[in-house]
Amino acid sequence: MDSSLIQTIAVYALPVIFAITLHEAAHGYVARLLGDNTAYALGRVSFNPMRHIDPLGTIAIPLILYFATSGAFMFGYAKPVPVSFGNLRNPRWGSLWVALAGPACNFIQALIWGVVGVGLAVGGVDEPFFTRMAAAGVGVNLVLGVLNLFPLPPLDGGRVLVALLPPRQAIALSRIEPYGFLIVMVLVMTGILTRYWLSPLVTLGYGAVTAILTPLVSLL
Repeated sequence: MDSSLIQTIAVYALPVIFAITLHEAAHGYVARLLGDNTAYALGRVSFNPMRHIDPLGTIAIPLILYFATSGAFMFGYAKPVPVSFGNLRNPRWGSLWVALAGPACNFIQALIWGVVGVGLAVGGVDEPFFTRMAAAGVGVNLVLGVLNLFPLPPLDGGRVLVALLPPRQAIALSRIEPYGFLIVMVLVMTGILTRYWLSPLVTLGYGAVTAILTPLVSLL
């Protein structure tokens, strides 16, 4: 295996694993706050990645997509956190906040990796491995968060839209869920999703991270 490829995998390993697994843990944590203990009872409200890793979605699919797109795109998923939406104190609005928890967690992680990058620069650490990892942490989390906000079930954005729509339209949209992941992958592989959703919103996300971190950079 090419040494540059090994280094790339090493750089992205921690950002990808934590981006995916903490995304799922956030769903379970917010569900517990809003009345559903299903994920908590199963030990899924945890910062331990081993409780969330799916061999196919967390390891195999990201690597396959990395090779298939020559490093241009990488996506993965962890074992979905079980949520019994009927147990939520307010199932409709509770499901909205549970869905938003994952992308929100990714944005927070992007900020944390940004702070790490700033800390490395201030500390005079110019080791490429660590600076690339910090940059990868920002990028991976923004991509994962934005992708999950796409308004199509079973993605988080689809669940948010279902919560916001009137009952009849929400039921109609929910029926797409069994085919949603396949539709998303087709849109990704054809470049449509990247051009019209991922690229504009990830760029906006980078702008937001920069705006938030700029005062910190000024202080340091």
